[in-house]
Amino acid sequence: MLTMLFLVLVFSGVAGVAGGLLGGLAAAAGGRERAAGESLAAAVDAELPQLQCAECGFPGCLPYARALAQGEAAITLCAPGGAETVRRIAAILGEIPAPMPKALPRKTAFIRAEECVGCALCLPACPTDAIVGAQRFEHSVLAKDCTGCELCLPVCPTDCIEMRP
Repeated sequence: MLTMLFLVLVFSGVAGVAGGLLGGLAAAAGGRERAAGESLAAAVDAELPQLQCAECGFPGCLPYARALAQGEAAITLCAPGGAETVRRIAAILGEIPAPMPKALPRKTAFIRAEECVGCALCLPACPTDAIVGAQRFEHSVLAKDCTGCELCLPVCPTDCIEMRP
């Protein structure tokens, strides 16, 4: 009887140690998987234009990169990055890029000078510094630098900014 109890205790101890080791290995593998996902997200993020414009539907470039790395977003959502960015991201992710959607006419911010009071609230809102001007002076937009993200619209107190093709 005593021998049987001893054997049960020994086998229980061995099973506990083996279970702990297997659990530790599984946790380590999960950590490596997370690290690999973050590394992939970092590589994708490095290819994005870093405008934080949210045109892709994500609050910034890094959340979009993480979604791409996890296979939860399409690679064609970054309009400011364009086709070249899609090609680079596809190479990183090992995907064949789908055809880019036909480009809609690009919209650019336009400031109606007669309504601009020079508050300068639009300046920090623009991720590409496409809006030029100084406080208490009218502002204008450098069309070549404007991505059409519309981040300047909600901050303008006089609603003098509009989007034009």
